[in-house]
Amino acid sequence: MSVLHSNGKVLDVSRPVVMGILNATPDSFYNKGHHSNAESLLMVAEKMLKAGASILDIGGASTRPGQELLTADEELARVMPVVMAIHKNFPDTWLSIDTYNARTAKEAVAAGVAMVNDVSSGKFDKEMLQTVGKLGVPYIAMHMQGTPKTMQQNPEYDNVVAEVMLYLRDICEQCEEAGIKEVIIDPGFGFGKTVEHNFALLRSLSSFSTLGRPILAGLSRKSMICKPLKVNPEHALNGTTALNMVALQQAANILRVHDVKEAMEVVKLYEQLKTPTP
Repeated sequence: MSVLHSNGKVLDVSRPVVMGILNATPDSFYNKGHHSNAESLLMVAEKMLKAGASILDIGGASTRPGQELLTADEELARVMPVVMAIHKNFPDTWLSIDTYNARTAKEAVAAGVAMVNDVSSGKFDKEMLQTVGKLGVPYIAMHMQGTPKTMQQNPEYDNVVAEVMLYLRDICEQCEEAGIKEVIIDPGFGFGKTVEHNFALLRSLSSFSTLGRPILAGLSRKSMICKPLKVNPEHALNGTTALNMVALQQAANILRVHDVKEAMEVVKLYEQLKTPTP
């Protein structure tokens, strides 16, 4: 599956594309809500699109470690003004809604969103998979051990790569049964994993291609970068850039990032690296 379809929109992911992160939340682990209102996020969106983003991922619920789940009402109040503003100004843009609430997904798609990005893969809202199946849009299914509140409380695996692979394979089957035709898989870097787990997944990311789905890598400014380098998220761009190149070399189709310009430079250099010598 190298082409995604949504309500007349077509997106080719046979070559790497960049997804820009738009956090409509006051408690993001990185931007701390500095750009959480519709007006400021519209300006950020324009900047990301000019830098080359193919997808904009809008989220209203922080999923940083220790965070409680957000109700659909609270989430909709945060994201819908952003969705409507961006869709009005950039109607051809692929918008993604980052949510684990089925009602949020339904209302966002009705307002112009083209895909659903669910960190819980339907675990937090039992209506999610059936809802997305009826909506007929692509779905990003991610692996998470536990919930945001508990996920970093001593995560354990016998074999992290094998267990995440099995989980995502099962989720893909559940998605097909629910009528979801296009599924993107995300191993969930930082969601219920230690630094060692995350690097094991990154080293073996290309093995997930056997599932026959596009692969999303969300590494941007996460603890797997911050802890080894002993930096905070504000100083993790260089590490993010380095690991984004590794992700592309390991068959990632979509890079989910805070910094679109730098990620696009990685994609261009990766494409140059792949170009055969004349």
